[in-house]
Amino acid sequence: MAITGAAELLATWEAGLAEAPTGRALLLHRTARPDVDTTTLPVLPVGEREADLFALRRALFGERMQVRLGCVACGEDMEFDLDAGEFARSLSGPGDSIVRVGHDGWDVRFRLPGVADLTAAARSADPRAALLARCLVSAARDGVAVAAGELPAPVQHRIAEAVEAADPGADVTLDIACPECGSATRAELDIASYLWTELDAWARDLLLDVHLLATSYGWSEPEILALSPLRRRYYLELCADV
Repeated sequence: MAITGAAELLATWEAGLAEAPTGRALLLHRTARPDVDTTTLPVLPVGEREADLFALRRALFGERMQVRLGCVACGEDMEFDLDAGEFARSLSGPGDSIVRVGHDGWDVRFRLPGVADLTAAARSADPRAALLARCLVSAARDGVAVAAGELPAPVQHRIAEAVEAADPGADVTLDIACPECGSATRAELDIASYLWTELDAWARDLLLDVHLLATSYGWSEPEILALSPLRRRYYLELCADV
């Protein structure tokens, strides 16, 4: 993954300010995977997107992720560290985006859902049926083709199990034991939201640096952003000493 420059990251942040969380997640994924066409990103398996975002987080802000979570039993605040690199490796995308399910004469091929599929299905009155219809590639019973709405519950259950096994990174859930009361707290780790919060803080800090250096030296924003973070910090220290 190529490290994106400060100017490009600022442009991503600026574009994301007017977006809903789904739009921001897509912008971040586009930053993580500039090699993939924009129209393709929303239909990549969810677990692949999560792995890409963890890899981007590692490239931009390092391995260590600080997480804060409240215990559901006693309310105690729990703080702990996660390894972004380890998550990126463990959630590496599935080798094949199509899963095949065979059961009692049934032969079903199903595409692993992407973010676009989940978003569209959520707008439906029956999200599960909508997702099944969107991602079903083919279904047959004893060689006879069958529509998505005709799949019985046991077959649908097997499809869900096969998808979960093929794309475990689609649902990143933490299970943390409270050091005070010992109770376990389960919580979903939304890497897109976490990374956006970090990018937002980084961008605002960087713009403050630009303001201070432009005021002190008269440099333009592109000139300041072209400086390495180390040189920028050194000039800021010199400004503080004046």
